[in-house]
Order: sequence, then structure tokens, then C-alpha cells
Amino acid sequence: MELPLGLIEQSLNSRYSLWVREALNNLSDNFTITDPSIAGHPIVFVSPGFLKTTGYTKEEVIGKNGRMFQGPETSRSSVMLIREAVRQEKEIQINLLNYRKDGTPFWVFFQMTPVFSKEDGRIIHFVGVQVPILKNSRKSRRGFLRIQGVSYENEFRACKSFLGSCRRELMSDSISELDCTLNRDPQPDSDSRGVEIEEPCEACDDEKQRAAIAISNILFVLTHHSEVTGGLVCERRCSLSRVGILCSSLNTSLNRIKQSFVLTDPNLPDMPIVYASDEFLKLTGYTRCEVLGRNCRFLSGIDTDSSTLFKIKESLQSEQACTVRILNYRKNKSSFWNDLHISPVRNASGKVAYFVGVQMDEDDKKQDEHGFNPKMRQLSTVGAVKVAVRSLSMTMGCSQG
Repeated sequence: MELPLGLIEQSLNSRYSLWVREALNNLSDNFTITDPSIAGHPIVFVSPGFLKTTGYTKEEVIGKNGRMFQGPETSRSSVMLIREAVRQEKEIQINLLNYRKDGTPFWVFFQMTPVFSKEDGRIIHFVGVQVPILKNSRKSRRGFLRIQGVSYENEFRACKSFLGSCRRELMSDSISELDCTLNRDPQPDSDSRGVEIEEPCEACDDEKQRAAIAISNILFVLTHHSEVTGGLVCERRCSLSRVGILCSSLNTSLNRIKQSFVLTDPNLPDMPIVYASDEFLKLTGYTRCEVLGRNCRFLSGIDTDSSTLFKIKESLQSEQACTVRILNYRKNKSSFWNDLHISPVRNASGKVAYFVGVQMDEDDKKQDEHGFNPKMRQLSTVGAVKVAVRSLSMTMGCSQG
């Protein structure tokens, strides 16, 4: 699905100054910046050096997932290890076989580093640097891998252990795309253009150092240009205790649900909002930073019925679903009647992990393009949230077992 250009541009514009692209373009390194909070984890910035190396244009890359640079001989186990690093929001260093636009393969030393919000510790972007491995510096060695300072001599065994412990149906929907692209019998490439695909090899120390310096330079630019806007970013997570942290996998799943809703965490003091959908922000007029970490009470006002608030409190204490009609207030102080449905969301062990609140402006109670009435849309939203949370908790339980 083609992503709106405005959504891609907003990924950088909302966090950094308007000059950040110019500063990044001046860097000579090969790198991309991706946004895990947008469905599909797309590339939101690509460096000129990366485009020159791969032969793609910026228009062909922006908005696409990094899978586009992989091909039939790319190690599927390496791809899965990168996916796991994204899910765990950790740094990874790995040797990887990528493909240029003309189909020629080339080895790179790939280093990916997360960028966090200094305000609330949430994941903002991933920076991925690719340093081409020069042929005369290659050392034949199967599966060099480093995740957060941990090295593995054999990446296939590490990935096989992870995959064997998790049910395939709990992988994200892009797993099917990986299967189609990578899980096939190797076939001779008649159009390899004279490039021999060698055994997995290790980058030399110089190439690893180049990647580390590139990451440092990019993070310096992002940090500087985030200071201008006040939306500070950092390489290490420094979260506020009052705000729960949702992993990027759950954020991505929730971003696909196009309804107004929030997720609150009953395990934190005062049950703060830990996720707010774009539709909720449009309905209320608040920004995400103004919503996260606050109790939903901030939507109430002078004419909000206290008995309705008490009914909501009772349903939360008894961990039961409820539907109420409540007078809420937007940021601009205008009021609206909110047909609110609240439901507990349990994890795989049956414990209430969150409460989901689905809002519906009473003046906008009409069927959508699929013929669903407001009540059906609310229940389908609750169902989608429950599936996302339960699937993630089951996956994490498998990977930790």
C-alpha cells in the first residue's frame, strides 16, 4: 500500500528542525532512517551515498521497507535476527548480502541503532548504516553477529533456536513476504553480471569502525536538530516512570487500527494513557505528547456527569467492560458527547495488561464504507487490540522460554 507522502515527511518534521534533511544529506555515509511507528516500518530518509551505492532513486526508496534490498541469496536467518532486534528495540551488527537495483549482490556490514525520545523513552526511529565490505578485506567466517555487545559464532543456530521456540502464526504479516522472497532453493543466477556470491564473510575492523563513526555522526545531527524543536532524542532509553513503554511491534500493530481509541496501563500509578491513536488526536485536538502519561480524566470538564465517571471507575475496578455516554472536552474547550466503550485487554496468561477506551463522537454516528455501524466499529476495534496484545505477549513468552 502506498503511504501518503505527508505521513512520511511528518516523521522527521514533528521531531527535528526543518534543516535536518540538509544536514543529513551532507553526510557521506550510506544509511537509511526508518520509522517503526508507521505501519510497515518504512524508510523515511535515505542518504545520497546509499542511493549511489544501490542505484535506486529517492522516490523508489522512501516509504518502502528495507526488505526491498534483499534477494534470493540473502540469509533468511540474518533477516529474522534483524527483525528480532527491531522487536526488542536493540542495536544489531551483522554481515548481510544485499542487492542493487540492477540485481547485482554485494556484501555489507550492517549496523542498526534505535533512536529514543528523551521525553518519554519511546522509540522514534532506527538508523541503519551499511558499509560495503571490500573483497580484499573479507574474512571467510560463517555468521558474524553482534546484538547489544553479544557475539554469536553461528547466526543460523542462534536464529534457529529463536524460531523453534515461537509459533509461526504469531509472526507479523510480513513473514509471508519473507517466505516468498527468501525461503526457496538456491538457483544459479544466469544474470549475476559476473559477481560471485561467496560464503558468509566478516567485515574487517576498519569497516566496523566506519559504521560506528557513521552512527555517531548521524546521531549527533539528529540530537542537535531535535534540541531546536524541544523534542529531544537520544541513543539510550531514558523513560519517565509514569509512562509505560510499548514496544515497536505492538505500536506498529495498533497503528493499523484506524479508529479513535486509547490504551491505558492499570499496572502504573493513576492508570496513564500509554497509546493514543491518530484518530483520537484528531477528535480531541491534542498532540501525542500532551496525551501520553495522563489519566483519561483530563477529557472531563465542568459539566461532565460525576455519576458517569463513577460508573467508569466501577467497571475498571471490577475489570468489566462498559459503555457510557459522557460529555468530554477538546483541547480548544469545545465539548462533544462521547459514546465511550471501555474493555479490559488481557495478555496470554489472562492478566489484565491494559484497558482500551474507544471513543465515538455522537455527531458522527454513521456507517463506514464497509457498512459497519458505530457499535460494530467499536467492538471490532476492541477485538483488534486484544489480538495484537495477546499475540505479542505469546511471542515474547516463547522467545523468553
